[in-house]
Amino acid sequence: MAKVSINLATGSIQKEDIIVGIDLGTTNSLVAFIDPDKNPKVINDTGKGVLVPSIVHFGSTGEIKVGNEAKDFLITDPQNTVFSVKRLLGRSYADVKNYQNFFSYKIIDDDSESLVKIKVGDKFYTPIELSGLILKELKERAEHALKTPVNRAVITVPAYFNDSQRQATRDAGKLAGLDVLRIVNEPTAASLAYGIGLNPEETKTVAVYDLGGGTFDVSILQIQNGIFEVLSTNGDTFLGGDDFDRAIADYWIEKNNIDKTELAQNRELTQQLRLKAEEAKKSFAHQSIFNQQIGEIWCTIDRNTFEDLILPKVQQTIDSCQNALKDAKLTIDQIDEVIMVGGSTRTALVKKMVSEFFGRPVHDAVNPDEVVALGAAIQADVLAGNRSDILLLDVTPLSLGIETMGGLMDTIIPRNSKIPTKAGRQYTTSKDGQVNMKIAVYQGERDLISENRKLAEFELKGIPSMPAGFPKVDINFILNADGILKIQAIELRSGVKQEVEVKPAYGINDDLVEQMLMDSITHAKDDVSARMLIEAKTEAEQIIYQVERFMEKNGTLLNAEEISETNIHVEALKVALSTGDKDLIHNKIDNLNNYTRPFAERVMDVAIATAMKGKSIE
Repeated sequence: MAKVSINLATGSIQKEDIIVGIDLGTTNSLVAFIDPDKNPKVINDTGKGVLVPSIVHFGSTGEIKVGNEAKDFLITDPQNTVFSVKRLLGRSYADVKNYQNFFSYKIIDDDSESLVKIKVGDKFYTPIELSGLILKELKERAEHALKTPVNRAVITVPAYFNDSQRQATRDAGKLAGLDVLRIVNEPTAASLAYGIGLNPEETKTVAVYDLGGGTFDVSILQIQNGIFEVLSTNGDTFLGGDDFDRAIADYWIEKNNIDKTELAQNRELTQQLRLKAEEAKKSFAHQSIFNQQIGEIWCTIDRNTFEDLILPKVQQTIDSCQNALKDAKLTIDQIDEVIMVGGSTRTALVKKMVSEFFGRPVHDAVNPDEVVALGAAIQADVLAGNRSDILLLDVTPLSLGIETMGGLMDTIIPRNSKIPTKAGRQYTTSKDGQVNMKIAVYQGERDLISENRKLAEFELKGIPSMPAGFPKVDINFILNADGILKIQAIELRSGVKQEVEVKPAYGINDDLVEQMLMDSITHAKDDVSARMLIEAKTEAEQIIYQVERFMEKNGTLLNAEEISETNIHVEALKVALSTGDKDLIHNKIDNLNNYTRPFAERVMDVAIATAMKGKSIE
């Protein structure tokens, strides 16, 4: 087996091959590296372009297309073409229920706190698997262009991503065969691309304005001693350049008196109008009027009309900037630099209004599509130990987490996290009346706890007796500068609390760290497959438990046929559990959920009617 050398001060593997920076975007993704002249550079593999559309298409015969080749299927085969998957990473069904109409593909909806799944044909995919396919495409393009294996990466995420979304991004990287050395905030990467924050002596407050195809966010960063702190973030996850295109297309529809009902049935014309609108928007960079035709339809618009159409949307972004400043408790004159990110910031009106709001020229010299990926490549170079001009804070060499149902490790503090640091997650009980919760702490990179190193175990006792899922237990990991880990567990409803201290690095030598990292890379895909099967089984067992409990309590509200059919669905799920087929298990869960959902609504209606009986409403 090949040996690798580990830098224990950074927890990263010494540079023996290229470490890339990846911008995993909602609309487009791209990959960058540091070239031999020490300059960050984006990869354009075989002339396919720098931008890789974040789109995955599943063909009828099982073939999967990613990126440019998948884009055409958005119109011809929308139900099997997944886009904007980044919006779903680390999200529960409850998080996305208001946005169902936005997606043309099927998101399984049980209106719960479970993480979303996407159904394509008879298969079920998590956003992690789909993002993994996009990252795999980026990895393969980089390997083809650079003629060298690419196994390590820095991946960027929005500053507002929570711990669950960041962990999902890490897992997607692992599934793509990448060792994710660090998850970096997109505004931090953009700052690095402009050289801001490279000087440890520098203290600056920076606003990063990021307007992409489908999303907008603004982040206020404070940079001090090489440390990037996000003071505030604001924005809109459904506002972007697509809205500019839509405004132009709607203008043409109105001017040409196109019947909207007929247009809704004509997907090809709808797409043609959208693409022509995008072409018009881009043309205003070098001309003031656009005049073309689609068949008999005249597509004419001038720059002033375009700016009038998009003004309300741009004003929304300025309002977000105002809110971000307010949240950061700063005034405009305290902002030292303004950085523009995202292809939609090329629009002249956007630059003008942002510059006027902050009262200073904006940084836009670096290609706004590429700036985040380039910054990620610089961060990768730092982690590789190739830059002596940047202060690297100590980081934890191996991930720290706890055991969850099915013997899985849930990472709380990922490896390469800067220390001191604090991170936490919320958990709940799996059985009715559960009053104790075992908390087992592990260190390592594998998905199964049996493959990792146990550090400590303690029990949170005295949880009030409640139905499964009701208690809310916060588990926080606090890792101090000396490498001492304090674990706190607190049940929020009752205030019951327990804590323990351990020293994670104790007893681990360099060789063992190296071995654990190598094992995690070698077994990445098998580990993720095992995790997904265990998670499917755990979800199935929980649903069987809940349905059987429901039947015991509310059987009188169901007729004989409903009880019989429910039992058939439960038995089918139990049979699927024994097969070890992830998709079959999810399929039977879906069937059971769909069949029993009306029963829960019926019970709720009866409960409300009983509660209201004899009561008058003033």
